[in-house]
Amino acid sequence: MGDTAEKGPSRSRTDEAPIKTTEAQRQSSKVVFAVAAYATCSASMLIVNKLCITYLPAPTMVLFLQLSFTALAIRAMTHAGIVDADPLDVEKAKPFVLVALAFLGALYTNVKTLQYANVETFIVFRCSTPCLIAVLDYVFLGRAMPNLKSWASLGAIVCGAVTYVSFDSDFEVRAYGWVLAWYVVFAFDQIYIKYAVDQSSLSVWGRTYYMNALAVVPVSVLGLVTGESAAVSRGGLTREDESYAWGFAGFCALTASCVAGVAMSYSAMQLRGMISATSFTVVGTMCKIATVVINCLIWDKHASFAGLAALFICLFAGLGYEQSPLRNPPPATTKPAPVGSDEV
Repeated sequence: MGDTAEKGPSRSRTDEAPIKTTEAQRQSSKVVFAVAAYATCSASMLIVNKLCITYLPAPTMVLFLQLSFTALAIRAMTHAGIVDADPLDVEKAKPFVLVALAFLGALYTNVKTLQYANVETFIVFRCSTPCLIAVLDYVFLGRAMPNLKSWASLGAIVCGAVTYVSFDSDFEVRAYGWVLAWYVVFAFDQIYIKYAVDQSSLSVWGRTYYMNALAVVPVSVLGLVTGESAAVSRGGLTREDESYAWGFAGFCALTASCVAGVAMSYSAMQLRGMISATSFTVVGTMCKIATVVINCLIWDKHASFAGLAALFICLFAGLGYEQSPLRNPPPATTKPAPVGSDEV
């Protein structure tokens, strides 16, 4: 009887470690899967959008169709019981109005950049954003500053970007102007959406639905202001003295971009809730390796060998980045954070 009493507690303590280890592994696996999903979607979405804008040079209308398709697809899947997205509610929607505007601003400047610049030009500026986001993460979201290794990693990314620019023979002021506009909007987008995600009680699908649905109205207004709505309704567009009209190839590219937009929106929203804003930015930068490879295979608008070498150095440098912890972590006595929270 005495032996049995001694063995009981001992067995419980022994079993605790595997349970904790299994839970940690499960959490880690979910984060790895989320990173892989987002990386795949991000790498492919840039190419699909570039293809779409080539066939249909109307970025506002492309965004309108992508956002509308995503919102309608999520509602349809919710009614079918496939996903669980919260219905639109005025009180819940208020914080997401600015999220939708930030999201739309980043998307619009992104598409305009792709319209006037090659993919590598956009990617190299994307590579330099983690440095800015790391500082904003510290100022607004309570993260510690990156350690020395992480700063070295981010510094190497910037050096690679500067080297690339020196070899970029396709420099265009208008193109880089749109990249600069995207840069500012993107920084706000990364920080504010992360803040909104951490404060929201909506599900991942719910947040994705709100963000896309609320962005449809302003992008519709933008389409009317730019005149793209009227041009598309007439069945043709003009750019640089070339006539563009609806065709089968353009329709296929647009359809692919709409479908990819659903996966991209969800995977991005899911990953935003799991890691810091800076880590999310670094992941987005690193996954562009696949974009560069695909771009070199299918487009003739790519940089020189020296420029691409600098770009690869820039991208691989991101592997050395380590996520900074919160400056004031929650007390150990609080309830463990649920899956999809900020701490990983």
